[in-house]
Amino acid sequence: MIKLEKLNNIATVTLCRAQKQNALSFEMFVQLKKTINNIKQDRSIRAVIIKGEGEHFCAGLDVAGVMASPFNIVKLLFKWLPGNQNLAQKAVLGWQSLSVPVIAQIDGNCLGGGLQIALGADYRIVNNNAKLAIMEARWGLCPDMGANVVLSGLVKRDHAQWLASHANPISAQQAEQLGLVTQLTDDTQTATHTMLNTLLERSPDTLAAIKRITQQSYKLNQRKILAKETFSQVRLLLNPNTKKAIAKAKGKTDITYNNAKRW
Repeated sequence: MIKLEKLNNIATVTLCRAQKQNALSFEMFVQLKKTINNIKQDRSIRAVIIKGEGEHFCAGLDVAGVMASPFNIVKLLFKWLPGNQNLAQKAVLGWQSLSVPVIAQIDGNCLGGGLQIALGADYRIVNNNAKLAIMEARWGLCPDMGANVVLSGLVKRDHAQWLASHANPISAQQAEQLGLVTQLTDDTQTATHTMLNTLLERSPDTLAAIKRITQQSYKLNQRKILAKETFSQVRLLLNPNTKKAIAKAKGKTDITYNNAKRW
C-alpha cells in the first residue's frame, strides 16, 4: 500500500489505496516508517516526493478500519517515553529527520492524517482544486501525529487552533493564505519537477545544512508537544464525549455532549 520507487537519485513515495482515496490503514503507518528508514540509509537519494495514487493525496485515517482493532490503536500511540515519537508521529516527523528535501505533491483531497503527513514534508506543491483539512475534531479527537511540531512555524496560533477545531475542508487558496502551501499550480507534477531541478543544482551538503538550521530556528519544545499530543488523544479515546462525536460524524443528530472535563 506504500510504494517506493528510486530513479535518478529521486525517491518517490506513493500512497497506494486509490479505491479509498488513499485513506491510511494501520499497515500503511508501518510501511511509512520502514520506507523512511530505507531512504535514510540510501545516501544516493537527493530528494523525496510524496504523492497519492489516483486523483487524491490522502483522505486521512481509515477510522473504521483502524479502530476495529483496539490493539492497533495501542500500537499506533505507544511510546516508551512521553516525549518520544510513536508510530503515528513517525509517519509525519520522519520526513523531517531526512537530510534531503521532501516535497508533498498534493492533488484532490488532503485531509486529516493526510494533511499531517504533508505538513511533515519540507515543501507542499498543491493543485488549485485541492481540498485540505485537519479533521480529527469531527471524531472527537485531536491532531496527534506530530503536525503540531511543524504547524507552529507555518500558521499563526489562532488560525492553527481554528483549523483544527472547525475540522472542515478549506480550499487550496485558503490554505495558501494561512501558510500551508508552498506553491499553487494547475499541474503538480510539472511544478514538483521544476522545484526538484532547482534543488538538485545545489550541493546536497548545503541543502542538508539549510534544512537543519531552518528546523532549529523554528523549533519549539518538541518532546513536550509530542507528549501532550499523545496524552490528550488517549484521554479523548476514553472520554464518553468521543463516542458521541463519532456517532454525530456518522450522521446521528440528537447528540448532547456532557460537560467538559478540566484539562
